[in-house]
Amino acid sequence: MKVLITGGAGFLGQRLARELLARGSLKDTQGTPQAITELVLLDVVKANDFGDSRVRAEVGDIAERGVLERVIDDRTSAIFHLAAIVSGQAEADFDLGMRINLDASRLLLETCRQRGHRPRVLFTSSVAVYGGALPDVVQDDTALNPQSSYGAQKAIAELLLNDYARRGFVDGRVLRLPTISVRPGKPNAAASSFASGIIREPLNGEAAVCPVAGSTRLWLLSPRKAIESLIAGLELDSAALGNQRVLNLPGISVSVDEMVAALREVAGEAAVGRIVWEPDARVEKIVGSWPGRWDTSRAEALGLSGERSFADVIRSYVADEQIQIR
Repeated sequence: MKVLITGGAGFLGQRLARELLARGSLKDTQGTPQAITELVLLDVVKANDFGDSRVRAEVGDIAERGVLERVIDDRTSAIFHLAAIVSGQAEADFDLGMRINLDASRLLLETCRQRGHRPRVLFTSSVAVYGGALPDVVQDDTALNPQSSYGAQKAIAELLLNDYARRGFVDGRVLRLPTISVRPGKPNAAASSFASGIIREPLNGEAAVCPVAGSTRLWLLSPRKAIESLIAGLELDSAALGNQRVLNLPGISVSVDEMVAALREVAGEAAVGRIVWEPDARVEKIVGSWPGRWDTSRAEALGLSGERSFADVIRSYVADEQIQIR
């Protein structure tokens, strides 16, 4: 089986690649495990190939037709479409966000249609497709009303994938990812970057800025569970998805104050004392438009799951990254 990961050099792309290589197989459309013989990692920078002969690291602009035609052929059975311009950056640079989040997504689907072999395509979407006046708990059929360019781009791409699947051009599925926390590494341009920073930096003995009020509620998922969900989502039987290919992923509804309390539980008062509260109206406007609670009963019925508590998320991060609490 040939598998493509767009955004293959990124945080989730590299973790997903590592897990796929460790598993060695993916289930086909009949539910039968098939050996992964080729794993293509596409990004604008060269991805780590892990020294594995099955991996082909391709460098290219996903918005260029020739690049997609180079990496997608009639042997490409599964595509994880993770490449994206993150929320804050898409808001700051409208043209770039449209080009990568929307135009490239349509071009990828078109390339699959032209190949004519109906690969499985998993597209990662976001809580940002929602916004405005929301119910206390967002349902699967809650109307999309994005309040950012990023959210609008993701919502349009969702609809495109659903239609390409309806027409039989791809076997598509969309997973709306909660905010991923705790991410290792450095802050990025996402409006939600603080959701990792206020945990990661204090655990490393560094100060972190929280730009939103403690009452701000987020829908979170750990990197470990995110990767598990991506693989399980791709392997879902398309018949079980029917004509609605979008799933809200299970996660944890937690306020920033509750995140801080979980940090205190795991790492003590000294870690909490490294958080600096500096309100940022731009970030608050974007993040505040996102839902904090979702009804994920459909995803759970299909076998997907999230974490039990945010303290467990922090403990997983400490274990996975081998953090020495300071």
